[in-house]
Amino acid sequence: MSYHDSGTTWFLAQFKPNSHRIAERNLVRQGFRTFLPLHEETTRVRGKFTVQKRPLFPGYLFVALDMLQGRWRAVNSTYGITRIVSLGKEPTPVPLDLVSQLMLRCDQEGKLLPPKLLKPGDEVTMTKGPFADVIATIESVTTDRRVWVLMDIMGGQTRVAVSAQHIRAG
Repeated sequence: MSYHDSGTTWFLAQFKPNSHRIAERNLVRQGFRTFLPLHEETTRVRGKFTVQKRPLFPGYLFVALDMLQGRWRAVNSTYGITRIVSLGKEPTPVPLDLVSQLMLRCDQEGKLLPPKLLKPGDEVTMTKGPFADVIATIESVTTDRRVWVLMDIMGGQTRVAVSAQHIRAG
């Protein structure tokens, strides 16, 4: 499923409280493409734990618009929608890279997939700091998400602790 066409830009639309399904359904019925990233949230209801899908960004969903057609005003009058987020008189586009990266992390229904679990022996690339772009091998992962990696530096292996957010698989 392609979410990017020539002339199409993604925007953020604010929906009314608890109206994300109504707003999304009405936008799709009008021919707009939407993207509503969801995550699972565990809540306690009447003494039992239940898992529910909730919007990742409470109160907002993404809408794809072709600004050349000028149909963005129709989004503002859609049942369930409060308004398109704008700075000034025109809607403010969301960076395509942000939407693309979010879509890659979601399944077909928009549910956020769990992050790839790191395990010993995996090869990773450092993304921050003085060792950015250096390839390392995971030695161990602690419960607080600190990752111990082994890097080849000056002919020998060096053990370094890094945050999981500062490495990427591959």
